[in-house]
Amino acid sequence: MPILLFLIDTSASMNQRTDLGTSYLDTAKGAVELFLKLRARDPASRGDRYMLVTYDEPPYCIKAGWKENHATFMSELKNLQASGLTTLGQALRSSFDLLNLNRLISGIDNYGQGRNPFFLEPSILITITDGNKLTSTAGIQEELHLPLNSPLPGSELTQEPFRWDQRLFALVLRLPGLASTEPEQLGSVPTDESAITQMCEVTGGRSYCVRTQRMLNQCLESLVQKVQSGVVINFEKTGPDPLLIGEDGLMDSFKPSNSSAAQPWHSCHKLIYVRPNSKSGVPVGHWPIPESFWPDQNLPSLPPRTSHPVVKFSCIDCEPMVIDKLPFDKYELEPSPLTQYILERKSPHTCWQVFVTSSGKYNELGYPFGYLKASTTLTCVNLFVMPYNYPVLLPLLGK
Repeated sequence: MPILLFLIDTSASMNQRTDLGTSYLDTAKGAVELFLKLRARDPASRGDRYMLVTYDEPPYCIKAGWKENHATFMSELKNLQASGLTTLGQALRSSFDLLNLNRLISGIDNYGQGRNPFFLEPSILITITDGNKLTSTAGIQEELHLPLNSPLPGSELTQEPFRWDQRLFALVLRLPGLASTEPEQLGSVPTDESAITQMCEVTGGRSYCVRTQRMLNQCLESLVQKVQSGVVINFEKTGPDPLLIGEDGLMDSFKPSNSSAAQPWHSCHKLIYVRPNSKSGVPVGHWPIPESFWPDQNLPSLPPRTSHPVVKFSCIDCEPMVIDKLPFDKYELEPSPLTQYILERKSPHTCWQVFVTSSGKYNELGYPFGYLKASTTLTCVNLFVMPYNYPVLLPLLGK
């Protein structure tokens, strides 16, 4: 069930007028309503939960949370007023804390026992702001800072305030106050240059610099497509690049690829899609992505984890392993330079093993817990998750 949290800038600067005579706040309200209409086209939207947060002081910033119904959400949205400071950092912290309110009770994060992609609460946080200077009672701030202290128990177990199934998108309104005589530039909407952009990208989201109403509508169409069930993973290459494949489809040992230069596919920060089971309607899986530490009974507390696991992949071609007696989990990767590179190799019968550093006791890289493999039709790349150190386990079970 996707959660869609709208964080609306209610600072006084949102009272400024566009060339159409409407305020930025009215534009933001209209954008939320249009998003809901666009989203309603998808039958899956019936399970959506909507939340509304503003720049007010906590806890008054939460206008519609876990307990409020859709009618309350719409009523609160309609009644929003713009007054006060641009306290984006505090508002983001309040939003993430709201999303994370029940996670420790539900056990969704499974701390210390591996990360289960099939335990997720896919959340999209959409903030609509004017990109003005960040202000607080202490004055103007040049950088975006989220308060580090959280009242939530268990928040110290993750280094960042967000989780791997939560992505932040920002619509930064840069609408002119006077009508422009120049023709509108069509094409993709650029990212904004304000402080929020980096925060969006860290979560696996992005910002949009919105200069016209048409651009805003284009962004909302794009955002509706982003409502996907999945978790964000950092994929990073370990070891040398693979040998290049010649035109005849065979490995060309005389053409080693240029492994000294960093390539876009060496490091990708992308979703893996976690699809619901066709029978139960909820995701089902068997194996976790390992923790990046070896369990030790003498540890006084669990080491805090990064919100996105770092999964290393080795470019040594291996044989894909499966046996009848043991289930495996399969997740499609969001398109990226990495998936493009693997598909261009046209090698669907080999795979690249994946690891989590420090997951093993005697081996810094750890042991493989699965592999990346192109689909047989070469249309997508899948992450197969297996039991830990499966190359040793599977032959024992297969006997």
